[in-house]
Amino acid sequence: MPRPWLILVAVVMAAAGCTDQPNASASSTEKPAAATPPRPVKVFQAVEQRVPRTVTSTGALAADDTVVLGVKVPGRLVEQAVDLGTRVRKGQVIARIEQTDYKLRVEQAEAALQQARARLGLSLTGTDEQVNPEKTSIVRQARAVLDEARLARERSTKLLEQNLIARAQDDTAEANLGVAEGRYHDALEEVLNRQATLMQRRSELELARQQLADTVLVSPFDGAVLPVPEREAVGVRVGQVVRLTVEGDATVYQGRVVRLSPIVQEQNRTLLVEAEVPNPNAVLKPGAFARADIVTDGSQPIIRVPAASLVTFAGVEKLLVVRQGKIVEVRVTTGRRANDTVEIVAGLKPGESVVLQPGNLAPGQAVSAER
Repeated sequence: MPRPWLILVAVVMAAAGCTDQPNASASSTEKPAAATPPRPVKVFQAVEQRVPRTVTSTGALAADDTVVLGVKVPGRLVEQAVDLGTRVRKGQVIARIEQTDYKLRVEQAEAALQQARARLGLSLTGTDEQVNPEKTSIVRQARAVLDEARLARERSTKLLEQNLIARAQDDTAEANLGVAEGRYHDALEEVLNRQATLMQRRSELELARQQLADTVLVSPFDGAVLPVPEREAVGVRVGQVVRLTVEGDATVYQGRVVRLSPIVQEQNRTLLVEAEVPNPNAVLKPGAFARADIVTDGSQPIIRVPAASLVTFAGVEKLLVVRQGKIVEVRVTTGRRANDTVEIVAGLKPGESVVLQPGNLAPGQAVSAER
């Protein structure tokens, strides 16, 4: 470019030499060309905002609890209330076994319990099972026989001392007393045995009732494991908010971090984080791929700029800013990208006028900023 300009000057001078003096004087009085006006550019002011600081991770959804249900008692299946994929609530009936035999067993156990209570002198339908053995009929009867045998023995002893009866009669009275004492102790033991039988009948009734209840299969309950990069794991804590999204669903589900692995996985340098996310409508499916943002800082100052204003060359990222009416190139460090904006981590100060469309602008070029 400089060489053609020099040639042009030489030609003008030669032409001036071939003309008369007045023409040369006229050319020397020509005015220089006007300066190029500043180029208008659109800018925006870099503003510092406070946004939550998050750690982004991906992982698979896992069910909070998984259980394989089955009935505890044998029988014929008479009802299946749900099918594959049906949403159930805690306590909801899933299936039912034929109950006739088990109801009869309950009735049989109830009758046996009433019989055991009657043998102890208790009411048939009561719940009190405390018994005073001395007040039972069998013990009272044995006590009466024992008292009578003792009186007979005492009378026999006195009559023998007066030589009014033979010794054989006294021996008979003594033997009868021994038999009565034995029967009394047998009566006490029988009461204890009946009490044990009562407890057995009570257990049999409870077992029969439990078997009857087991004929109905119910749901035991209503129903994310995420690896975090090692460099970002230091800020993750139990209780932090987790925002979860899955493929094909724009809804953001919110939960909390509940457990952290005590070690970093050596194979991929990640920390295993477990979060609990409510799933009342069963939209989230176990095994589905999920993306999670863990909020590690509720309010962090950052500067965001439009992605179109960023200039990248040879791996170096730059922004063009306007200072004192001229273009200045600043090197920046970027962070997260979201919604056509880029987070500026370093290199840009709040209040700077950043050029929206850098185009072919060059450092030092005069511009007029328009907002």
